[in-house]
Amino acid sequence: MNYPRVDEYSGIESIIHNFDPRAKIITFTTLIFSFVFIENISLAILAILFSIILVSLAKLPPEFVYRHLKYPVLFLFSIFFVMAFTIKGNDILNLPLVDLTFEGVYLGSLIFFRGVAALLLAFLIFSTSRFDAIIKAIYMMKLPNVFVQMIAFSYRYIFVIIDEFQNMKKALSSKGFVFGLNQYSLSLIGNMIGGLLIRSYERGDRVHSSMVSKGYGGAQQLFFEYNMKLKDYTMGISFIVIALLFHIYPVIL
Repeated sequence: MNYPRVDEYSGIESIIHNFDPRAKIITFTTLIFSFVFIENISLAILAILFSIILVSLAKLPPEFVYRHLKYPVLFLFSIFFVMAFTIKGNDILNLPLVDLTFEGVYLGSLIFFRGVAALLLAFLIFSTSRFDAIIKAIYMMKLPNVFVQMIAFSYRYIFVIIDEFQNMKKALSSKGFVFGLNQYSLSLIGNMIGGLLIRSYERGDRVHSSMVSKGYGGAQQLFFEYNMKLKDYTMGISFIVIALLFHIYPVIL
């Protein structure tokens, strides 16, 4: 089965791809927190433009970005749509059951722009570095080992769970079952999910026993270490300064 690998283009040569993974995680996370707390819609639009510039510097194919972000962006747009018609304020458009208000459009747009900007940056973290490189970087940042192992195994076995679900679905389809929205179908889907959880637990127990028998002790094994270079420090400091400017600039003015 072909899976939607978010790190499919992690081997591209670009300034973002060559950015040290540890510095990338720290600086982009700082930028994400900076963007989600922006309170000015003009700065939120500027944040999106800045994120788009970083995506273009990463040389990621537009269709690849679109394929992975279309559903999260649609979810953010649904939040904008709901807020535009539910928040009370000065009416822009009066409809029989709901009213479109200026305050709703403004706040919904602000949340939408902040969300898209943060989403692009989060996508850059995982699409410009291999997942194993990100795991090594997180471990080298001295985060709790249990946390690192949970992320690594969750990512690794999510594809196994998808395969299990697809096999169960094929088995039902081969017996003539057609998925629908009736009560019987929904109850059967619930039973499938329950069976999937039981299979996952049993598989996890078997895998853990196998790993322990081969000497696994829960510690991440590092065969190399990342070395921060001058360009990594320069880029990291520059991005953090930009993150601060998004909040210092409105205060100064």
